Amino acid sequence: MGQRLRSIQTCTLPVALVLAGCAAPPLATTAGGVPIDTRFTARGQDSRVLFLILHYTVANLPRSIRILTEEEVSAHYLVSDDAQPVIYSLVDEKRRAWHAGASHWKGHAMLNAGSIGIEIVHPGFRERPDGGREYLPFPQAQIDALIPLVKDIVRRHQIRPERILGHSEVTPQSKDDPGPTFPWRRLAEEGLIAWPDAQRVALQRAIFEAALPDVAWFQNALAMHGFEVPNTGVLDAATRRVIAAFQMRFRPARYDGTPDAETAALVQVLITPP
Repeated sequence: MGQRLRSIQTCTLPVALVLAGCAAPPLATTAGGVPIDTRFTARGQDSRVLFLILHYTVANLPRSIRILTEEEVSAHYLVSDDAQPVIYSLVDEKRRAWHAGASHWKGHAMLNAGSIGIEIVHPGFRERPDGGREYLPFPQAQIDALIPLVKDIVRRHQIRPERILGHSEVTPQSKDDPGPTFPWRRLAEEGLIAWPDAQRVALQRAIFEAALPDVAWFQNALAMHGFEVPNTGVLDAATRRVIAAFQMRFRPARYDGTPDAETAALVQVLITPP
């Protein structure tokens, strides 16, 4: 009788506990066929995908597909340069693609493990007679195809605006894609990324025109923004490349890596939001 009473009391508990303790567990298995109970879901979790990184291929479509599918480099998606662009899925989002290399952003390193990579079929640049580079524009149709893909990925993985990046930002010493002609401003207009307020930039620029910060200030400010940058106080080649990568995104009219008042103002506004 006592055993029967305890059994009755157990199954007359509040509904939530009955569902948790008396109902049969849901039938499920892992991908490999191991039985699992899926009744509980942890509150403390988020997506493994923290970053979205944009690239260009510096190759035509057939060569881009060959490189990204047959060689030791890959991306989750490839956006073609057709008149009506096609988006190719090359790596499942649950798996790691090999696109970012020895990358770094705001304390995170080796970003392949926590990012989705999108390659854009694009020639990049052409060499000028003087030895410089002329970066080529992106077709409007290609950007129109890219934007919904970026929005979809960002929405599903809840990627923060400051973590939508170019390859040159996470690997500034060796990469310059997607280059100064990539329309980052369009992404800002679509609500995907933040953009420095023009009025605040103008006010800060006037201050920095009167007294330009030293190199150590630029290095510290750019590190706060997210870059891996030397902390030497010396305007070396590595620091110039970081400054140029920043300028390509926020001041593409001139990206010579020179620490000037406008660049200082842009950085200052970005690292000190209102």
